[in-house]
Parts: sequence; C-alpha cells; structure tokens
Amino acid sequence: MVQTISAFDRIGEENAFAVLARATALAQQGKDIINLGIGQPDFQTPAHIVEAAIKALRDGHHGYTPANGLLATREAVARRTLTTTGVEVSPEEIMIMPGGKPTMFAAILMFGEAGAQILYPDPGFPIYRSMIEFTGAEPVPVPIREENGFAFSADETLSLITPQTRLLILNSPANPTGGVTPRAEIEKLVKGLDDHPHVAILSDEIYDVMTYDGEAHTSLLQFPEIRDRLIVLNGWSKTWAMTGWRMGWSIWPNSGRGQGLYDKVRKLAVNCWSCVNAPSQFAGIAAIDGPQDEVARMMAAFDRRRTLVVDGLNALPGVSCITPKGAFYAFPNIAGTGWQAKKLASSLLEDAGVALIGGPDFGVLGEGYIRLSYANSEENIERALQRMRSFLEG
Repeated sequence: MVQTISAFDRIGEENAFAVLARATALAQQGKDIINLGIGQPDFQTPAHIVEAAIKALRDGHHGYTPANGLLATREAVARRTLTTTGVEVSPEEIMIMPGGKPTMFAAILMFGEAGAQILYPDPGFPIYRSMIEFTGAEPVPVPIREENGFAFSADETLSLITPQTRLLILNSPANPTGGVTPRAEIEKLVKGLDDHPHVAILSDEIYDVMTYDGEAHTSLLQFPEIRDRLIVLNGWSKTWAMTGWRMGWSIWPNSGRGQGLYDKVRKLAVNCWSCVNAPSQFAGIAAIDGPQDEVARMMAAFDRRRTLVVDGLNALPGVSCITPKGAFYAFPNIAGTGWQAKKLASSLLEDAGVALIGGPDFGVLGEGYIRLSYANSEENIERALQRMRSFLEG
C-alpha cells in the first residue's frame, strides 16, 4: 500500500455533502426526498449577476487574474465593507478567494502546528476542527450553548485561552445553530483579548446580512484595537445565492502584529489555486454594485420559512426549538424523543424521506440536536414537518 503523510489521516470532511449524496442516490431510485440538509439557498443567482459573467466571457476575459484578485473586485469589496460595517479597508488588504473554505484553510495553516492550540466553536462548521487537526494543532472547543441563544460566551471563551493559543475562530451569525452573538458580548470579548495579545482572530462573517427581528450583525472589523491580528472571512455564496460560483473574500491585517500575513496568503494562492477565474469576479462586482432587491426578497422568504420551521418543530413530540436569529438554519433539541441525533437523522432520511444533519457532525456538543436548513420552499418544509411528525408518532 502506498504510504501517505500522516496529516492526511487526520483530515475530516463535511458530512452535509455525504447526506446530500445519499439523498441524491435515494431520489435516483425513485424515492421522494425533501432535502433540508444542505446549506445552500434554493434561489437562482440574480439574473444581472449571471449576465455580468456572460458579458465578461464574451469580452474575452478568459485568462489568469492576479493571485489576490482583480483590483476592481477588491475595490468593490472595499466599498461593500464600508457600507455594511462603516469601516474603510484597503483593496491591498483584501484577498479574492475560490469560496469561503480557502480562507479557513489559509488562516488555520498559518497558525496551526504541533504544540499550538486553536479555539473553535462547538457546535460549529465542521471544517474548522478538521483543518486544525490536519495541521497537528490541538483543537479546543468553545461551547456554544442553547441557554445562551447559541451565542458564544465571552467569559467562557476567554477562560479557554492559554499561552499555547494561537488562533480564535468566531462565527456569528452561526452555522449550524443560527445563533447571533449580541454586540455587548462581542465588546466584552474584545476587551478581554487585550490580555492575550498573542492570539489572532478569524471571524467567519459569511452570513453577515442574514439576521432577523432587528438583530444587527456586529463585525469584528468595527474594533480597531484588534485590527492588526484580525482575519475576516466573507463571500458571495449565501447573500447572492452563488454557492456554486466559488467566490469568497477575506480581509487580512497588513500592519503591526499582522504585518506580512497578507503576503503569505498571496503566496499560498500562487502555490495552490493560482487565482479566481475572471468571469466569476465580474459577476461578483455586479452582485455588490447592482440592485439588492433580490437579496431582500430572499431574506423575506427565509424569514417566513423560519417562522414556519420553528412553529412546526415545537409542535413535534419530544422536540423543542428556540428561534434562530440569523443564517437559514434551525437547530432543534431532540433529547425528548429518546433518539440519538445521528441515528434519528439517518432514519428520517431512509424511512421518511427527509434529509437532515445530525448535531454531532458539528461537534461533540451537537449531540441531542439536529440541523435543518430552511433553504427550501414553504410547501416542502410543511411536507417535511408532517413526515417528521408521522415518523416520531409512529
């Protein structure tokens, strides 16, 4: 047998794609499957964005682009950042990435090594832990608790920092819980980080516009005292229904303690993915600078579905669900059903035709929960809830 580097034996994956593959296979067998598993808007990319990519192709934009992205794309991101956060960033601090995961990959690779510790949310996006383990660093879970509305606790997070901590990963609005951390809690965390100047921060803000009930997103960019050790992850996938376009951006420190990080990630791009394709970048500019009415329409639909999902889940036997404040996920507590979470998710797919994700796929503290994505039609959500009721009552 060919020997591989041991790091590859530590790497995990995102089980939502395994569930998607199984749901697809069952559908191909003729079974009626309702997919509430994958974290992907069910809307089409707005037409003006598609047309911008087509025009770019017709205009001959078929070649390489700079490793850090077209200047025009980075300038568009800088404009959008100023609009949404009130913070000016330079295009020379912005990297255009082929999706959101490369920013996680780059940041964790920079700070992760044997003997280092990296803090990450649990339950949280599974690639955080997977990449930490890949680097040989010790993953340290930051508990994300239902009793806190699935917001992180500043005090608990700070208590986990040690001299070996190199990176702290934050995510709000959050996957898989839909939790949004209040500004006051973020302010407390930032103040506490004064005592830990050796810790860099990766803030995953991919769901930044996806908040409800007047809950405002707080960007870590709004705290200049940590700007020289802050990396912000964002992108086009969720806001503009562009998951398959593989378009993300990140904002890096390029002064003070963070001097040189930007050039390191640029070199990583040169060595790994070279660049992001030109037509997608022109589409990205159109998304940012064009009309936002389709985004508003999508968010209104998600809000209606959120109410439908939460009401429906709380009517199921043994299930309770707090109302998510952001993203497009619900994370119901299923402890009262008597089922283990992954077994329940598997049985609902195989026996009831409803694809969901078991909470443990997002971390050890995910046991007792399942994740539903309400990026599906109201009709399908209602059908899925009825199937779940019939299964649990059966």
